[in-house]
Amino acid sequence: MAQAPTREAIERAQSLSSAQQRAGAAYQEMQQARHDATRAEQDFLNAQDADRAAQKQAAEAKQQLDGAKRALDAARARDAKARKAYDDALDAVDRARKAPTAR
Repeated sequence: MAQAPTREAIERAQSLSSAQQRAGAAYQEMQQARHDATRAEQDFLNAQDADRAAQKQAAEAKQQLDGAKRALDAARARDAKARKAYDDALDAVDRARKAPTAR
């Protein structure tokens, strides 16, 4: 004759089933968290690489800017020197026109 399960055995089986379900859900949550952490780490590494590349590009752009500024300053200095030479030449022409003619 088979014995009917006792109330205690039923409660133990239900408790075990409930604990197994919670463990399964916790495992799935842990797997998702691991996946998210791995993806976040890769995103971080990608962003870090992009930042390094951007800093390198910014340094190269700064060098180009500095070179262009030096070229601009030199061109302006040459322009000022040429303008002064031109003005001096015009003054010489005016003085030559105003000079008395020798007879």
